[in-house]
Amino acid sequence: MKRLYPWLFVFLWSTGFIGARFGLPYSEPLSFLLARYLCVIVLMGAIAYLSRAPWPTEPRQWAHIAVSGVLIHAIYLGGVFVSIKHGLPSGIAALVVGMQPLLTAIGAGWLLGERVSARQWAGLMLGFIGVVFVVAGRFGITADLGPMLIPAFIALLGITIGTLYQKRFCPGFDLRTGSVIQFSVSAVVTGIAIVLFTEFHIVWTGEFVFALGWLVLVLSIGAISLLNLLIHSGSAVNVASLFYLVPLSTALIAWAIFGETLPPISLLGMVLAVGGVYLVVKQRR
Repeated sequence: MKRLYPWLFVFLWSTGFIGARFGLPYSEPLSFLLARYLCVIVLMGAIAYLSRAPWPTEPRQWAHIAVSGVLIHAIYLGGVFVSIKHGLPSGIAALVVGMQPLLTAIGAGWLLGERVSARQWAGLMLGFIGVVFVVAGRFGITADLGPMLIPAFIALLGITIGTLYQKRFCPGFDLRTGSVIQFSVSAVVTGIAIVLFTEFHIVWTGEFVFALGWLVLVLSIGAISLLNLLIHSGSAVNVASLFYLVPLSTALIAWAIFGETLPPISLLGMVLAVGGVYLVVKQRR
């Protein structure tokens, strides 16, 4: 059964971009996330209480889990949701953050003192060229891309640094209480961001409720729990390598549900990007 966890994770993680596309027409991005976090806190808090799950025993453990939660949830999800709200197709958003294995390979090499090979550097460049092709084919290279792409790249940094940080400083924690800590601090950070930069706004339609329920139950509880399990049981680079499958999965789902299509040059770019990631992670697997 454990062999299926990586493939299940890829599929569930891919649907997060689709859920965002469903719900964002009816909500401000950070408001959507705050509602999601609060629902997860209530559900996971009840599960942790009823199952008498253990809490961290040292303040340092609390701090490390909280930091990883801000990076993996508040920064990563915030960047993805804002980019999609500003018009970035879900397939391309998935591709940008799908470059995580490239950065993780470099970061893991730096943190662990491992040498980055010439083949991995070639993969890094190939992946970057692929992203350029995808974006240029879909939009052209204009200044208007900034509001769409910058949040997505911030999300990429968040999930990359968060994965490395959690692997190094949170080698083991209970998934139930750890989720409560991570989502609680993410809710606080997101709430502060709403007060400072935007306003709370949600239109409670059936579509929004469905998207919220899907993201809470399937993504925040299901996929995040799988991600934590995979981080605890495998190397950071091997776990990150799963993300190179997410753009393809997301693109297929977006095509089936929303009719999102990409021109030939963008499809070529996606292939190049996936190939670049493969070159980076192949030697480490």
